[in-house]
Amino acid sequence: MRMSRCFSARDAIRSRMRRLPNSAAFWGETWSLAMQALRAHKVRALLAMLGVVIGTGCVVLVVTAALAGRQYILAQIEGVGANLVYANLITSEQPGSVALTDHINTADMDAVKQDIPQLLAQVAGTNSTSMTIDVDGTEHDVNMVGVTPGFSEIRNLEVLAGRYFAEDDFASRSKVCLITEALARRVFLTSDPAGREIRIGELSLLVIGVFRERVATLGQSEITRESIIVPFSLFRYYTGIDYLQTLYAQARHSDGVPMVTQEVSRILQERHRAGAQYRVQNLAGILATARQIAGALTLVLLVVALIALTISGIGIMNIMLVTVTERTREIGIRRAIGASRDAILYQFLLEALAISGTGALVGILIAVSVPALLNFLMGFFPDAGDITIPVSWVSVVLAFVVSCTTGLIFGYLPASRAAKLQPTESLRYE
Repeated sequence: MRMSRCFSARDAIRSRMRRLPNSAAFWGETWSLAMQALRAHKVRALLAMLGVVIGTGCVVLVVTAALAGRQYILAQIEGVGANLVYANLITSEQPGSVALTDHINTADMDAVKQDIPQLLAQVAGTNSTSMTIDVDGTEHDVNMVGVTPGFSEIRNLEVLAGRYFAEDDFASRSKVCLITEALARRVFLTSDPAGREIRIGELSLLVIGVFRERVATLGQSEITRESIIVPFSLFRYYTGIDYLQTLYAQARHSDGVPMVTQEVSRILQERHRAGAQYRVQNLAGILATARQIAGALTLVLLVVALIALTISGIGIMNIMLVTVTERTREIGIRRAIGASRDAILYQFLLEALAISGTGALVGILIAVSVPALLNFLMGFFPDAGDITIPVSWVSVVLAFVVSCTTGLIFGYLPASRAAKLQPTESLRYE
């Protein structure tokens, strides 16, 4: 009778253990046992976690670096003008190959504006030449750029101090100018340049503002580090140059760039002699190519990061296989007192999940801190402009999920091996 009651009790325990996987008590107990096992082997758990930290951090940092590089490159191209069409006269070294009437002029600019107004957001033209300015008796070499209305919008100029040209400045040939931020620091040091005068030969110009381009333009802009801009009417009056070096036409939408390119080319050819040749270009093709290259680079870097994460998963598996061997007796005792195979399996899986999940959180924290620190430090360097290093929260979530999944996948083999151990063989193991 006593033996019958013992077998009944044992069967009752095993029956209860089979029902426990669906209960909160089972999961709570299993999680508690998993945490106790990890605390008992802290060094081993930390070493396994280190690989996950490195792998997860690599995933986030690689995506962050790829996004920052992609953003910077595309910003440079868009700074030049993603929707921008620009036209120049093709010159030749052969004398007589280019006539004065071949040059693009303000009448051509007005014709473009009138012929395709529905496609255009803005039209402008420029010409530039090297000059020497005199400020308080000190001479400085600068690049003087004559601009027409609309240039500020096309080139994304940001006025840092003072004001930009008004319509009257263009119409009345006002003797005013704006200077770049770099030139203002060099010439006027710490004083406010607005309201000061600079001389170019016999011409005195009033500085009405300081500006910069919001986005660097890969050297494709007339604006250099030390430039002054003046109304084109004043530039024409002072230099005697009555034509535009570059004609800009900004399309309303990126889809309209090819049509604007064709129309500008047609208008210029129709308004000038047949022998004149014009280069009419846009950056749409370069922008599309840059996006493709950035996407491919991101994919390659992600593959490298995932390989690092896979290696960390293999490290978890190896360490846990060793753990299973060392804990054979412990597993045998648990199996002998009624723990089911599922209980053993889930305990080891939870250990793997805890290692990979904690390592993922630490790796993500480190990876997110790096761009935040760099963004903070770049605030102390004005020449860095508005460059920021973005953090993709999608990559953060993806890295966490992939890390945890990797831990579970590579933790399944040692967990399954532990669950399949026979109690009698485990208890005899030394």
